[in-house]
Amino acid sequence: MVIIGAPHIVSNCQHMDTPQDENELNSLEDPGTVIGPGSASAPLTPENPNQQPERPSNQTKKPFGERLRSALSRVNIYLLFFILIMLVALLIIFVAWQRSRQENPDGVINTQDLTQETLDQLQDNETTVGDPKQILNIESNAVFSGKVLIRDSLDVAGTIKVGGALSLPGITVSGISSFETIQAKDLTIAGNTVIQGQLSTQGSLTVGGGATFGGAISAQQLSINSLQLNGDLQLNRHIDAGGGTPGKSDGAALGGGGTSSVSGTDTAGTITINTGGSPPAGCFITVNFAQKFGGAPHVVVTPVGSVGASLNYYVNRSAGNFSLCSTNPAPAGRSFSFDYIVID
Repeated sequence: MVIIGAPHIVSNCQHMDTPQDENELNSLEDPGTVIGPGSASAPLTPENPNQQPERPSNQTKKPFGERLRSALSRVNIYLLFFILIMLVALLIIFVAWQRSRQENPDGVINTQDLTQETLDQLQDNETTVGDPKQILNIESNAVFSGKVLIRDSLDVAGTIKVGGALSLPGITVSGISSFETIQAKDLTIAGNTVIQGQLSTQGSLTVGGGATFGGAISAQQLSINSLQLNGDLQLNRHIDAGGGTPGKSDGAALGGGGTSSVSGTDTAGTITINTGGSPPAGCFITVNFAQKFGGAPHVVVTPVGSVGASLNYYVNRSAGNFSLCSTNPAPAGRSFSFDYIVID
């Protein structure tokens, strides 16, 4: 078998791609021909069977584009896209952070003034103005036709004037407040209360502790269970002793067919005596108090007319009653009276 070496490799690519002789192509198609890479142009002969082909001094380098395509084919394209997206996101976050520091380096809340054009837009549209870091200043008067909802606290530097009803679930006032009219269903005051004007109470007034009044007290009717006066008592009108009418029981000094009666109260009243026949000395009547006293009270008896004054009358007293008596017999068939005052 005859081995024919490959043609000599030249640097001109055009000579490698296009053969110059048609006979040369035919010789390459010979099945007995072996083209070895890097072989020399001299053929191997039977006389020199161990002859080695000569290697070219310089190996051919692949173009840069082919090497780049080969490297990219070994890399996952989805991983490259993910890395690219992460880099872009980090870049956007960094730029936004730098811009926020440049706009507000000291953390100061910026203010924003409303123009007339902005107010006209707010009148007919639902518009969000500014952000929580800004302060909205309205120099002119503002009228809200609908409801106003404030989700956070409300700080008012000036006065508040409410034309209608004000409904508050709870109110705390730390300073001095001035109210023209207050109408409260239930009012509880834990501290001291000073009323400089007139206090008018339509219902009852109940005071659980002591009460001190620096001026006069005017009351249509005053009901007191116990009254203690540390000074003088001045009454510009009469004393009307109220209470229930006491009961009575007749005594033996009335005589046969005699009667007695009492009118008034436990404090003051009048006793009327009607003697019968042959009245003896003794007690005419026993007055039973409607309300017992704490102890034996002081009883003052005064005769009305000369008939009662002619008797040597006296009283017996206890916490529950007192008796009107005489040491000498009263005239028979006569009528006379005694007034009494009882003081504990």
